[in-house]
Amino acid sequence: MLKTPAIVLNVKTYTESTGTNALELTRLMGKIASETNVSMAIAVQACDLSRCAELGSIPVYAQHIDPIKPGSSTGWTLPEAVKQAGAVGTLINHSEHRLILADIDTCILRAKDLGLETLVCTNNVATSKAVATFSPGLLAVEPPELIGGDISVTTADPGIVSNTVQAVRKINSSVKILCGAGVKNGKDVSKAIELGADGVLLASGVVKAKNKEEVLRDLAAGIF
Repeated sequence: MLKTPAIVLNVKTYTESTGTNALELTRLMGKIASETNVSMAIAVQACDLSRCAELGSIPVYAQHIDPIKPGSSTGWTLPEAVKQAGAVGTLINHSEHRLILADIDTCILRAKDLGLETLVCTNNVATSKAVATFSPGLLAVEPPELIGGDISVTTADPGIVSNTVQAVRKINSSVKILCGAGVKNGKDVSKAIELGADGVLLASGVVKAKNKEEVLRDLAAGIF
C-alpha cells in the first residue's frame, strides 16, 4: 500500500507528460521523494507504464482499468496487462473516465485479485460513502467543477473534504483518503492534511508548471 501522507500525480494526456516527458517527470519525482522522504506516486498513460515502472523510483499507477477478464475486449484496458507492464496500482473512476458503481466494484475486485492497489476517484460525499463499502485502498474526492482550475478544493469547498473523511471512516476506517481538484502548492497540501486527508491527487498544477521541480518541492514541503 502507498505510504501516506502522499502526493499522487495524475499526468493525464498532456503533451508535457507523454512519452519521454512522462519518463523524465517520473525520474524527477523519484529524486525529490528520495531527498525529502515524502511519499509520491505517479499515474501515467498505458503506453508509458513499462518505461516509467522500470525506473523503480516511485510507485507507478495506471490511469484506468476496465472491468474485464482476458478475452475479446478490443480497445479496453485489461488489468492483467497493467500488472505485467509494471504498475503497482491503478486509478479507477476518474471524473474524466467515469464508471457505474457496479463496474467500480468489479474493477476493485479484479485489481485486488492481481495484487494491484486501487485509488478510486469520487465526486461527492454520497459517492464516497458508496465506494467505501467496496474497500478500495485509497479514495480521492474531487469536485469535477474545480478540476484543472486555479482554486483548490481545500479553499473552495473544504467541507467536502472533512465531511468525506468523516463519512468514509465511519464505514471503513482502513481506506486512505486523498483530495484533489485545483491543488497547486504546499499550502493546499497542508490544508488537506489539516482537514483530515491522507494526501492529495493533482495533475495540471505540476504537469503544466514551467518549473516542475520547484512546484514538487513546494508540495512536498506541505506534508510537514
